[in-house]
Amino acid sequence: MTSLKIFDENNPTVPIFDSQEVTNHREKMDKIVYHLNQVGVKFEQWQTKNEIRLGATQEDVLKAYDGDVQRLIQEAGYQAVDVVSLTSDNPQKDAFREKFLNEHTHSEDEVRFFVAGEGLFSLHLDNRVFEVLCTKGDLISVPANTPHWFDMGPNPNFIAIRLFNNPEGWVANFTGSDIASKFSRLEN
Repeated sequence: MTSLKIFDENNPTVPIFDSQEVTNHREKMDKIVYHLNQVGVKFEQWQTKNEIRLGATQEDVLKAYDGDVQRLIQEAGYQAVDVVSLTSDNPQKDAFREKFLNEHTHSEDEVRFFVAGEGLFSLHLDNRVFEVLCTKGDLISVPANTPHWFDMGPNPNFIAIRLFNNPEGWVANFTGSDIASKFSRLEN
């Protein structure tokens, strides 16, 4: 289930805010959206298509979400769209996971919509770390030049639509900071 924890960057064990403490689902989602919007992060929930399952083709996934994807392209001028799908039986899963675990930035927004599964985005903003557990139906747009890292867990099982301003796709600029190693990992 979607969640948000906010930490002081110097205290990775005690959250300043934890959405798990909010019991009402609508209030919980409103608080998540509010806190993320306050730091410029776009967060939405889309209606998901149940017929899309792990192993679906990129064509099938994009066809199912064409209306929402086209809306985002019109709003922000994205030039490239693709689908990333990773399962726990992928022999390169450890290398893929490691690639994203260190703090980095991008010169463009990082936009992901979770069609299935989950992933943990950690955003380093204003001396705080925002841990956003994205699950099926969540769209997150991390603003350009925002230090962050991503964890798909040791047993990834997810499908995500990615939108890019840069036609070359995912290009990371690693910060060299070790902050990511001090915070939570996704254990799935």
